[in-house]
Amino acid sequence: MSRSVPGSSPSTAPASSPGRRNLLRGSLAASAALALGGTGFAAPAFARAGRPHAAWGVQVGDVTASSGLVWVRSDRPARMLVETSATGSFRRVRRHHGPLVGAGTDFTGTTALRGLPAGEQIHYRVTLVDPDDPRRSGAPVLGTFRTAPERRRDGIRFLWSGDIAGQGWGINPDIGGFRAYEEMRRLDPDFFLCSGDTIYADGVIQPSVPLPDGRVWRNVTTPEKAKVAETLDEYRGNFRYNLLDHNVRAFNAQVPSVVQWDDHEVRNNWYPGQILDDPRYTEKDVDVLAARASQAFGEYFPVSTLHPRGTGRERRMHRVVRYGPLLDVFVLDMRSYRNANSPGRQADDTTGILGAEQLAWLKRELTASRAVWKVLAADMPIGLVVPDGAANFEAIAQGDPGAPLGRELQIAELLRFVKHRRITGTVWLTADVHYTSAQHYAPERAAFRDFSPFWEFVSGPLAAGGFPANALDATFGPERVFVRAPERANLSPMESPQYFGEVDIDGHSGELTVRLRAEGGTVLFSKVLQPGRVGQ
Repeated sequence: MSRSVPGSSPSTAPASSPGRRNLLRGSLAASAALALGGTGFAAPAFARAGRPHAAWGVQVGDVTASSGLVWVRSDRPARMLVETSATGSFRRVRRHHGPLVGAGTDFTGTTALRGLPAGEQIHYRVTLVDPDDPRRSGAPVLGTFRTAPERRRDGIRFLWSGDIAGQGWGINPDIGGFRAYEEMRRLDPDFFLCSGDTIYADGVIQPSVPLPDGRVWRNVTTPEKAKVAETLDEYRGNFRYNLLDHNVRAFNAQVPSVVQWDDHEVRNNWYPGQILDDPRYTEKDVDVLAARASQAFGEYFPVSTLHPRGTGRERRMHRVVRYGPLLDVFVLDMRSYRNANSPGRQADDTTGILGAEQLAWLKRELTASRAVWKVLAADMPIGLVVPDGAANFEAIAQGDPGAPLGRELQIAELLRFVKHRRITGTVWLTADVHYTSAQHYAPERAAFRDFSPFWEFVSGPLAAGGFPANALDATFGPERVFVRAPERANLSPMESPQYFGEVDIDGHSGELTVRLRAEGGTVLFSKVLQPGRVGQ
């Protein structure tokens, strides 16, 4: 989105499902500490000279009841070996042989774990082995995660947020770096949904930034963050930047992620076919930049549909992550298939923000889903007006409160489909706008009325500037039930708290509770939704 310029109630502890969440908390912390290899805001020093070394930690992504993807980065060519065990002692292990990592993937690699037990804590260690001498290996890097449950009664709890290292607010050692990650890690969720703007490839990180109150914000800096990213290596360097933060590495070693992208992984407010007039860029073709960014994204995040080795399938961001009988997460891509940003007043728009092919895919997958809850993980909000310059609009809404026009037509088609197919349990989660809020959409308040009521929850930023609340577009009848946002644009994380959301699905009642959280341990807003309903 266009975010480019440099009194709450106390929290109560969330209910935990018995057995899984409290199991081996001590070993979780130990595994995370071992995975770091250091506690500073830089890649740790070599553990074994001349041997492959995993300085950037480990990650796990797209976990299901029986599978997951483990990620690592080496400092040199190496063979990836993953061992899994039911205990942190690794007395009995299962080996998973991974790829040979090298310069072609910036020395990153992922290994698919299959045949895992459902609803269990999995301990793993990644060893990098010299491809020419198997006797030479680096120190193992440890991590842990929980597989999705196969029994409904186990329940699910996950977090979501987005917007990381934005508006020039990078890793600040004076405040402990990206502190919200440590707060999220301590909540020990089943997984984390990262709702886009995972990096700011168009955001320069300066060594210091003066604040209005006279304080100075200090940043960890790298060469790749000294200019806008254009080359593949510069995009890769942007993804590496966040991994310099020890909070991020500790979080990744304990909490699996479901990750999507938005605009800043490429550049602000981009769309396919765009030709830039920005003097900061020597490469003006956004499609070229997006291809490079997509490659780097797939190298630095374990995403199942971006690693389709040997399947013959095309690489894509949109996918369904099935998390047991209670939850399916529909990860949307509102970037790759959209039409150009415009005033959004066209009366016919089959491309919209999802593209015709992705919309058809989403309808099929929603119809086929048997999960109690269907989370639509959107990288942009529905009814919040997000401008792109003086005349164009970046998201779906365009400020006209009347009948759907432009990209709203595609969303109207989707909402109508959900209603008429009686698809139950849909909830929209997003980030993007750099504040937190809850919107309820209802046909009795709307210009377009052929849909069932639904909720949209917004949370973020996780490590970026805070911004005032956006205006609402009345086309789909949104009511802002809650909002917490700064009154001034681009408040630093020293001036405004960072935000993340929590979703807790009770395994017995099936109720879904959303909590909007502020950094510091407070729950700002909570809403309980009932299962089995087409509308809420």
